[in-house]
Amino acid sequence: MKGSPIETHRVNEQIRITPVRVVDHEGKMRGVIPTLDALTIARENDMDLVEVAPDERPPVCRIMDYGKFKYEQGKKKKDGTKTHQQQLKEIRLRPRTGDHDIDFKMKQARGFLEDRDKVKISVTFKGRENVHQELGRALIQNVIAKLEDIGKVEKMPMFEGKTLTAVIAPK
Repeated sequence: MKGSPIETHRVNEQIRITPVRVVDHEGKMRGVIPTLDALTIARENDMDLVEVAPDERPPVCRIMDYGKFKYEQGKKKKDGTKTHQQQLKEIRLRPRTGDHDIDFKMKQARGFLEDRDKVKISVTFKGRENVHQELGRALIQNVIAKLEDIGKVEKMPMFEGKTLTAVIAPK
């Protein structure tokens, strides 16, 4: 980052060329003036003289708060690089889970998928529920059908011990 020609600007005494074209802190063109006079104007306003276009003749300098300028540049660069770390969220159900509870869980799963997270749907069987595995399969297929508009099945429903699981990824 430091030292790259794009991000480094000559500031205050580092500007050796005279005269310079000056733009003040309000954005008004001050014209071509000697560098020492431009530095005096910048210091009177508690600001810095920053060379913004060194290739022009005469070079263009701006009176600004250089620390604030660098801070905002870094902030913009940081905002552009933020990425979402995808997670696997789990929704746990039982074969005899009530309709309202299932609707509530689907609302949660929909929120996870909208946040670009994967959703693992688990239907756990205990005791005699193991005999009626078709109820769990019907339940998980119903859930997949409800979430079809926002997600796609990444892992089809399959048993892992006493648990039937499926994974849905965002579209």
